[in-house]
Amino acid sequence: MTKLYQKLIKSSPSESEIRKGLKKVSSSLPAVPDKHLLMSILNVIDLTSLNTTDNRSHILHFTGKVNSFAGKYSNIPNVAAICVFPNFVSVVKEKLTARNVKIASVAGAFPHSQTFRIIKVTECKMAVEAGADEIDIVIPVGAFLGNDFALVADEIRQIKEAIGEKQLKVIVESGLLSDYENIFKASMIAMDAGADFIKTSTGKTAISASPEAAFVMCHAISDFYSETGIRVGFKAAGGISNPADAIMYYHIVNHCLGSEWLNKKLFRIGASKLANNILSEISGCPVEHF
Repeated sequence: MTKLYQKLIKSSPSESEIRKGLKKVSSSLPAVPDKHLLMSILNVIDLTSLNTTDNRSHILHFTGKVNSFAGKYSNIPNVAAICVFPNFVSVVKEKLTARNVKIASVAGAFPHSQTFRIIKVTECKMAVEAGADEIDIVIPVGAFLGNDFALVADEIRQIKEAIGEKQLKVIVESGLLSDYENIFKASMIAMDAGADFIKTSTGKTAISASPEAAFVMCHAISDFYSETGIRVGFKAAGGISNPADAIMYYHIVNHCLGSEWLNKKLFRIGASKLANNILSEISGCPVEHF
């Protein structure tokens, strides 16, 4: 591992620091969220369809909803990206007309990251060639838990090299890492290896995003930025459908990283149901647009 990693890994926050930090964040939460905050959260959502039952017809319809959003809600910003399986990237590319909405693809043997590396790298490269602007991969969790940190880092570097200037989001699968120190360590490995974003979860495990994991990961991003001057983004994902939960993650990012991170270039929330729930809060009545 690099000297930078060896230096930064020593600054992992303690459980006491995490509890105190989250208590401070909770005390700053608004009793009633204003519409501007809700709009800001909607604008950082990676609207996701990652279902076993997905097909071309479904993804075309899904993309069409994003396309029609501006016509129905001209005063509300659209979602940040559409996130799909790699075989549907070309379908989104064909249909997408909404301005400033990116195409994101999970890849690299998502969600388990268990196959030959050449297949992972090739899949990521093929997704980009099909039109993906952003790639979401999962670290090889088994290798990480087996302390093969060099393998984890090398794989991330190889995938980043394969996709060039496209954004790489690296999922640490925080719910499987057993403790906060491991979440911090995985975050540092990913950033040191070239991740543009670090992401909590796939949403395919029993434990997904949590405020504690988010706090640890944002703390790691802050330390990495202080040492390198490189801004790495944060993405919370997995089980986030309630606007109150999204607001909590928004305020964790603000607390740890500041307002410079509160935009879709550096902060995302991966979700499928959250967008409609946010719209319902803004509108004051149930909305099922997406």
